[in-house]
Amino acid sequence: MELAVQAALLLFGVFFLLLLLGVPISISIGISSLASVILVLPIDIVLFTAAQRMLGGINSFALLAVIFFIMSGSIMNNGGIALRLVNLAKLIAGRLPGSLAHTNVVGNMLFGSISGSAVASAAAIGSVMSPLQAKEGYDKGFSAAVNIASSPVGLLIPPSGVLILYSLTSGGTSISALFMAGYLPGILMGLAVMIVAYFIAKKNNYTVSEKVSIRDAIKIIFQAIPSLMLIVIVIGGIVAGIFTATEGAAIAVLYSLVLSLIYGNLTWSHVPKILKETIVMTGIVLFLVGASSIMSWAMAVTGLPSAISNALLSISDNPIIILLIMMFMLLVIGTFMDLTPAVLIFTPIFLPIAIQLGIDPVHFGIMLVFNLAIGVITPPVGSCLFIGCSVGNVPIEAVIKPLSKFFVVLVVTLLFVVYIPEISLALPRWLGLL
Repeated sequence: MELAVQAALLLFGVFFLLLLLGVPISISIGISSLASVILVLPIDIVLFTAAQRMLGGINSFALLAVIFFIMSGSIMNNGGIALRLVNLAKLIAGRLPGSLAHTNVVGNMLFGSISGSAVASAAAIGSVMSPLQAKEGYDKGFSAAVNIASSPVGLLIPPSGVLILYSLTSGGTSISALFMAGYLPGILMGLAVMIVAYFIAKKNNYTVSEKVSIRDAIKIIFQAIPSLMLIVIVIGGIVAGIFTATEGAAIAVLYSLVLSLIYGNLTWSHVPKILKETIVMTGIVLFLVGASSIMSWAMAVTGLPSAISNALLSISDNPIIILLIMMFMLLVIGTFMDLTPAVLIFTPIFLPIAIQLGIDPVHFGIMLVFNLAIGVITPPVGSCLFIGCSVGNVPIEAVIKPLSKFFVVLVVTLLFVVYIPEISLALPRWLGLL
């Protein structure tokens, strides 16, 4: 136990110190992991084994799914798909008070469910909606806050690269079950943002969109159907067992490429940009996965997960209390650490505790991603916060106050997902995936 405490202090102490010094997170993970495991093993063995672990961590066929989904998201972001989904979202939510705000939320839900990227949603949908909302007299801070708060919905609604990474880190939790489990929590997340937006819109007397004729409505729906078919083809094929998640991701790339070329918004001159974006993001993700593999090995060697488990369970044997502590810790972690490394680092720590409490790994994966997804909208390192402010042309200070209202409601929604397992598990159970 004393060794585990020393290892924990060294591991997290060096890690956070390096982050404060501005060292990239992947390198911080690797250095702090090596520093902690040197407590128990000779340095030559540590370096040799760490290299093996890093290579083994990225030598996974399933990681190709993450790479392909990154590429398909980049294609969609450049291919004009966002505008057609915004038109459909406006048709769905256009008659509500503050219709453009609701259109933004529904647009993020639709685009996020196709691209699987919160940042891509914030950029694509925000760049379309911000000028429209400014023209209608919406407060810029409120408009940006709505876009920022709803952009992480795609991290839960499949296909989601983060859920694939959780599956790998957790030791092979069913990707199909995780995908199906993400639907209801993701929809609840979007509805929670819409509820807050509704009351703010009523208070400020924001406008309702003009009624769309039946002819125009049919046109909008038909224009959006090809984009929405991507969800049916990819998710339907994975759940039905027609192809694997990796094969489904490759199909998503091909489908989105052909569709974007047909729409005419994507030309071959865009291909170098798309490839560059994909290569950069893939390099970041793979380096994180490799570094996190070293950290997982370091924690296993030093007995850190079992020490943390014993410490938490010594506080209380009540699952409600333990879950509340874990969720609070993850909320704090999410404010200063990006979602992907947080999933890779803390899944091996908290999942064994959750299993010991009788929590299904699929349910835990959804609550983990939901929790950390809130972190991408909060300072100081929230990626969606910065992107949303950038496309909304508004300073961060103007967004914090309206965004705090959405934050509170999202945390309440998270607690519903945590303490009502059927919100996550009902759909995969109904489909026979659990």
